[in-house]
Amino acid sequence: MNAPSSSYRSGFACFVGRPNAGKSTLTNALVGTKVAITSDRPQTTRHTVRGIVHRPDAQLVLVDTPGLHKPRTLLGERLNDLVRTTWAEVDVIGFCLPADQKIGPGDKFIAKEIAGIKKTPKVAIVTKTDLVDSKRLAEQLIAIHQLGLELGFEWAEIIPVSAVGDKQVELVADLLTKLLPEGEQLYPEGDLTDEPEQIMVAELIREAALEGVRDELPHSLAVVVEEMLPREGRPADRPLLDIHANVYIERQSQKAIVIGAKGARLKHVGTTARKHIEALLGTPVYLDLHVKVAKDWQRDPKQLRKLGF
Repeated sequence: MNAPSSSYRSGFACFVGRPNAGKSTLTNALVGTKVAITSDRPQTTRHTVRGIVHRPDAQLVLVDTPGLHKPRTLLGERLNDLVRTTWAEVDVIGFCLPADQKIGPGDKFIAKEIAGIKKTPKVAIVTKTDLVDSKRLAEQLIAIHQLGLELGFEWAEIIPVSAVGDKQVELVADLLTKLLPEGEQLYPEGDLTDEPEQIMVAELIREAALEGVRDELPHSLAVVVEEMLPREGRPADRPLLDIHANVYIERQSQKAIVIGAKGARLKHVGTTARKHIEALLGTPVYLDLHVKVAKDWQRDPKQLRKLGF
């Protein structure tokens, strides 16, 4: 907390946008490490993951929410409630709109929702600009400006970015930071997220389990870490963390898909997830994975609670 509080700014920002608009990728690019899970399936982010951007003059806390969508299940409704609560509490809202897709009904649905949150400054972030030429980008910028006018508000900023190529990611951080209130540092230096480790570990396992089965298993996959314990009797310089986790699917028929022929698929999931978990926790890990059926869990309030929603 080197800076005097008069010039130091700190606060919360959240990215909104329809599923797959580049919110998690942008969060990771800003924080500089993997905190939100990224996948090219809609609806992968289920937990509010906060990424923390430390700067000499500011601390920007990013709140990553699930994509807001028209809910079809009880899980969908709970996710939408979570999103609205989050929006009402942040200092600035970043609305992510992909440059390579025309503004559609989903975008308008979200824009209308955020237009209702009067006091909070709104920044339009045009993502995936590396996928379009300058003419298409200019058209998109004009369309976004119009969208704000139609709904009776003006964007605080409209920023084109390509998070993948780090282009202007710094600029996003600059502009979001400017819109934060003046105040003290909220988290200790060095913290990158305040998500409990167990949830982050579960998310990494889930991301690995979704790889390669995108088409067969949409969102019927949940992961619960049952326990994380240091292995007893290990020398201090060679610690090992035992992690026991269950991968839940909705139907018996999906079990074979996740496990794969002779268990090959699950083994691959374990290896991939373990690498990411070891990188995250900085310690060697023994990962024990089991696949279980939780029938129609997305529609059952009792199971949703058990699985942490």
